[in-house]
Amino acid sequence: MSELQALILGLIQGLTEYLPVSSSGHLTIGQELLGVSGADNLTFDVVVHVATVLSTLVILWKEVAWIFKGLFKFQMNNETRYALNILVSMIPVGIVGVFFKDKVEEIFGSGLFIVGCMLLLTAALLAFSYYAKPRQKERISLKDAFIIGVAQAAAVMPGLSRSGSTIATGLLLGNKKEKLAQFSFLMVIPPILGEALLGVLKAVKGGAEAATGSISLPALAIGFAAAFLSGCFACKWMINIVKRGKLIYFAIYCAIVGAAILIASAVR
Repeated sequence: MSELQALILGLIQGLTEYLPVSSSGHLTIGQELLGVSGADNLTFDVVVHVATVLSTLVILWKEVAWIFKGLFKFQMNNETRYALNILVSMIPVGIVGVFFKDKVEEIFGSGLFIVGCMLLLTAALLAFSYYAKPRQKERISLKDAFIIGVAQAAAVMPGLSRSGSTIATGLLLGNKKEKLAQFSFLMVIPPILGEALLGVLKAVKGGAEAATGSISLPALAIGFAAAFLSGCFACKWMINIVKRGKLIYFAIYCAIVGAAILIASAVR
């Protein structure tokens, strides 16, 4: 992977991680178009996902500080309940990561057809949540957090948007849209950091070459920086989009791209 390819893919990751259009799906599309393939993809994916986690911490630092401040009071308060919701939301994706990691990696190498199908599913979810009008709730419950976590676990499929799935699921459950974007972005931090930790342990056991493959360190650094900076912009933008309820435009986009991919796959 060249530095220019890393820059382009890093920008794609940062912008699409928060927009409900599937960062994994767009990374797969970008890698196909740029001719980047092989095991290096997984290494690069982990690096740029960590970059977007850091951009989340930068944009939502007040919310993160609020949670930790409440936790250190050592009592059941709003902050502790919020943290418990995040922990509960991690259970489904944790199960997938522990028991189905190899299967997920196989799916990521299966080509664009699955990406097209999952983009169409993303479009359907976004459209349904846009037109549905469930009864509004004041706060996200533990039950809702678990169901949203199931949506996050399902979004390991390339092309099925994580933010789109979690936000759409939360809206269908009746949670307020101004709270959902922040919860959706914060709940992904622990799983991604856990994946990054596994990568570091792999590097320690197998050496730097085993962890980075044929990707140069400058390319990884450029991809990381591009994903971080574009992620900061996209995170702030997406929070405002969710508040205004404009997700239907992303449903149209995902439907068009998904259909185009399926047509292109059929023509091949």
